[in-house]
Amino acid sequence: MVGTPRKIQLTFFVMRQFSEGFVGTRITSSPTDFEREINERRPLKVSDGYAPFCKLIFLENWMPGVKSGTVPVTASNEKYLKSGYVQRTRGELPVLDRWFEGVKAPVARYMVLVVYTREQLLKENPCETIESEYGLVAVLGQMSDSEEPASPITMMRNALGVKEGGSGFPIDRKGYFHSVDFWSANARVKGDGV
Repeated sequence: MVGTPRKIQLTFFVMRQFSEGFVGTRITSSPTDFEREINERRPLKVSDGYAPFCKLIFLENWMPGVKSGTVPVTASNEKYLKSGYVQRTRGELPVLDRWFEGVKAPVARYMVLVVYTREQLLKENPCETIESEYGLVAVLGQMSDSEEPASPITMMRNALGVKEGGSGFPIDRKGYFHSVDFWSANARVKGDGV
């Protein structure tokens, strides 16, 4: 497929998704097995991400343990919403976020791999040991095969630049308001639910 990254490596950043209690899509295999699988599978589609250095690779979910990272907020589950200040990595500033605890997410139909070019990864983290053309920065378990937008705070962090844990790519206002609409109606799920 034209435009499909030929080889993808896991980055330090994505390793947090293999941990118990991760908020969002948690990967239930070993990092080595997962890296092998994503490089062997044929994508359903590949699209451009939010910046020239970013691609989105859509795969059918082959792992029953991988749940959707988000669920809609409803009158019956909003009582399980939690909020607090969180950091994705030690070097980032904590930001206010919200998530579900005690809500069971469905098994994801799709996995969306968010990959960055090697050049961008080295710009953001000079200690990154990636040697391939692209590095995996996030896995999004989804029920839909269309892009779920990054959260508003992720867009703001990206615009702040590399020193603050972002990419340095400016906010697209239209995309930002689309993100606000999506994340007003949905929230991430922490852990495996009930």
